[in-house]
Amino acid sequence: MKAYVLHGIGDLRCEERPLPDVPPGWALVRVLAAGICSSDIPRIFKKGTYHFPTIPGHEFCGLVESAVDEKDREWVGKRVGVFPLIPCKQCPSCQRGQYETCSDYDYLGSRRDGGFAEYTAVPVWNLMELPDVVNDFQGALLEPAAVALHAVKRAEIKLGDKVCVVGTGAIALLAGQWAKLNGAGQVVIKGRSEAKRELAEGCGLEYSVECGDSYDCVIEAVGSAQALEESLKLAAAGGRVVLMGNPDGDRMLSQNVYWKILRKQLRLFGTWNSSYGGAESDWQVVLHNMPTLKTENILSHILEWSELDQGLAIMRGKTEPYCKIMIKS
Repeated sequence: MKAYVLHGIGDLRCEERPLPDVPPGWALVRVLAAGICSSDIPRIFKKGTYHFPTIPGHEFCGLVESAVDEKDREWVGKRVGVFPLIPCKQCPSCQRGQYETCSDYDYLGSRRDGGFAEYTAVPVWNLMELPDVVNDFQGALLEPAAVALHAVKRAEIKLGDKVCVVGTGAIALLAGQWAKLNGAGQVVIKGRSEAKRELAEGCGLEYSVECGDSYDCVIEAVGSAQALEESLKLAAAGGRVVLMGNPDGDRMLSQNVYWKILRKQLRLFGTWNSSYGGAESDWQVVLHNMPTLKTENILSHILEWSELDQGLAIMRGKTEPYCKIMIKS
């Protein structure tokens, strides 16, 4: 099979690889569509994966080609979304069904081979069947949409709340949509320029470069020091701040910014990944609501599988406005 293999930091090669080994309880999935996550950029070009070689890619959907166990053969021929986190199922978090905070997890696309390949091996437990009303691109968006929903749930949004999402990426725009669906009276996407206005407004969201109002809830979806400080400033007294963006480095707050946390009596929430496995889990909610989300406005680029390098270059160099870049088989 063809696969994009990371041999070292900045050393991503498209090459022929043998089909992956498929152990008991796992299935072989032919990848149909895969999204490039913003976290893939430092993973490929700056920090690396947990070992080399590795096939990156954790936002993808596919078609089940085979399954090892007889009881799992019913999955063959089904289109599936893939929960990329493989929990240990032994730690205290897993015993509570809180798999997203597993202390000893594996992960497709970073700790083991992921979806930037023609085929990949996936535990059957991590498969979610896609109905006909969910297309392949939406199937690959399940993961970022679930991460966004998880953050919004952590925000404890109340009916009529004013919400600001700091950031203009796919997860930020998805979080804005979830905030509206969860009862927010006003949702503003905070950007740094006018470049993303059309994308945000296409998702039915307000857009602002300069936000002067105080918000009941602010969701930080960038991961930069500037975005963190902005989020703390934008929150109203007694407000809630959800920190969702993966940090791009160490954080040190000035005394003045720290005072804002104290004097405004802010509540800060961390959020990580998404819940999976139950009827009310983030993934089930996303699957049910995916047809109502304005995903066509999230997808700024749809590229052929052979054009992954082009998509990575756009995101790394910020050579043009983008939101979610998707590759298809």
